[in-house]
Amino acid sequence: MISKGDKEASRARRHGRIRKRLSGTSARPRLNVFRSGKHIYAQIIDDTTSRTVVSASTVDKDLRETVGHGSTIEAATAVGKLVAERAKAVGVSAVVFDRGGYLYHGRIQALADAAREAGLEF
Repeated sequence: MISKGDKEASRARRHGRIRKRLSGTSARPRLNVFRSGKHIYAQIIDDTTSRTVVSASTVDKDLRETVGHGSTIEAATAVGKLVAERAKAVGVSAVVFDRGGYLYHGRIQALADAAREAGLEF
């Protein structure tokens, strides 16, 4: 059986390999996703200035009451829509998607699809 520490270390190695060739710029910042057992978080990051432009998560007051439990596909979809709306409000329309070392399915895919439907290009 694989321990939790081994899983996290493996994910961190995968994320490192992804980050080697993926970087966010001012014109096209990086949409980073972090998934925990209870919540999902999304940040749009400009790596040239090391600044988080926009963020959204199931911990936000806007979503906490409406979504309930944050570890569902519905919650990930709501976070994707919210992060895209906030990005549009700031003037960001195109991003680079950073799946954070997670497989592109389930909650990660739902967040990405919702962000695309809400108007983000990637």
